[in-house]
Amino acid sequence: MTSKRPSLTAEQLALSEARKAKKAKQNVAAPTTASLVNDVKGRIIDRKWIQIKDADSIPSGHRVKILTWNLLAQCLVRRELFPNSDCLKAVQREHMLYREMLQHNADILCLQEVDRLEKLLPVLESAGYAHRYAAGPNKKHGCLIAFKKDLYEEMGLKLVLYDKENVRDTDEEGVSLCGSTFRTRNIGHIVALKHTQCDEGLVIATTHLFWHPKYVYEKARQAAILKREVVGFKQSIGHDDWPCIISGDFNFTPDDPVYSLIVGDPVLPVQEEKLRPSYVVHTTIDPVVATGASGTTDGNNENEEEGADPDKVITNARAARPVDGLLSLSELKNLFLSSGPPLKSAYDSSLRGYLESFSESNKPTRTFGDRVSIPSSRLGGYEPEWTSYTFYWKLVLDYIFILDAPQSQSTITGVLSGHRTEDLQPGLPQLGVCGSDHVLLSAEIVFTPTLT
Repeated sequence: MTSKRPSLTAEQLALSEARKAKKAKQNVAAPTTASLVNDVKGRIIDRKWIQIKDADSIPSGHRVKILTWNLLAQCLVRRELFPNSDCLKAVQREHMLYREMLQHNADILCLQEVDRLEKLLPVLESAGYAHRYAAGPNKKHGCLIAFKKDLYEEMGLKLVLYDKENVRDTDEEGVSLCGSTFRTRNIGHIVALKHTQCDEGLVIATTHLFWHPKYVYEKARQAAILKREVVGFKQSIGHDDWPCIISGDFNFTPDDPVYSLIVGDPVLPVQEEKLRPSYVVHTTIDPVVATGASGTTDGNNENEEEGADPDKVITNARAARPVDGLLSLSELKNLFLSSGPPLKSAYDSSLRGYLESFSESNKPTRTFGDRVSIPSSRLGGYEPEWTSYTFYWKLVLDYIFILDAPQSQSTITGVLSGHRTEDLQPGLPQLGVCGSDHVLLSAEIVFTPTLT
């Protein structure tokens, strides 16, 4: 029987073949995010978004949603560090990590302690993110900045090696310009991003500062260097008008002297007392230093980066001498101030006014100030209650800091609430709760031009 269907023209045949080829290509395309993240294995405790500003009161401007998270590198996981965790194997916690970092639909991700890139990158790529990864010398994990490809394009990047950066610019004979106390191999990772649909842009930085609780000076030195290098970088690429977001695992608490130096609070006498014992020089800087008793940690081993005991003393070090070039407290303050105004914390600045309208029993989230007494005149009390919660340490170590551009101001329109303490017990990581020993932080920020 002869078909009554009319024959196709050459143009129609070509169009039909093109459609078939496109459909076939779609069928063999990269797996979707849904197929890479198992919802059952990725079950976590969901957290509420706190809308700080009503839609009508949100100013117009460059809006960005950012998150920061220390993923707990698999190469650092040891049972003795997390004795009560039920998910220390990568296959047990990786889907929890993927689901949590993607479910918030952030525009920019700042991740620390990143390893197993062969597993993570396909997840990010399938979700529409481009990325930049960097690590310190001979480290098996590093820092990663990911951004939505349809929203941002990269305009430049910079790697800051804290061990090689100077903090003095005057060459006094025999005095070290570096002024460091420990060769830590920690880094700052900076990326400049321009919006794909306008001329607005951002400078994004993430870091993982030195872990040792007693090396307060070294963390202050590294934080000051990062702020200086972020500002210098945006000037070098001709975008001093772009704001900056600096986030990551800073390894100091809101009542620490380094926090006060960053946000511009006066350093209290009790904080000076905490800073003073860290004016030392470790054997990684001066090999002549006696190595001390066997079995003590020197903090430079890959497996010793997050010590089991938060009260470890300084070992394998000597008292600093003038020739070591360490900065005095006044010099540290000047180093922070020389690169511009103090940084603003997204959580502390937004929750400070917002939570005051709630009764104690009705707060949508608890803060650091709910468990540690901080005077209302000082900053830091409205940081999250916890950002790391394990058997050995229960602390606030992670932050999202903002440096406004000269002719713009930032408004934090919302932040992600913290976990309830009872949900974090007996310690992270835990199946069905969180796949890392750190807690993910996220904030939405609007940058608005100001009148000159």
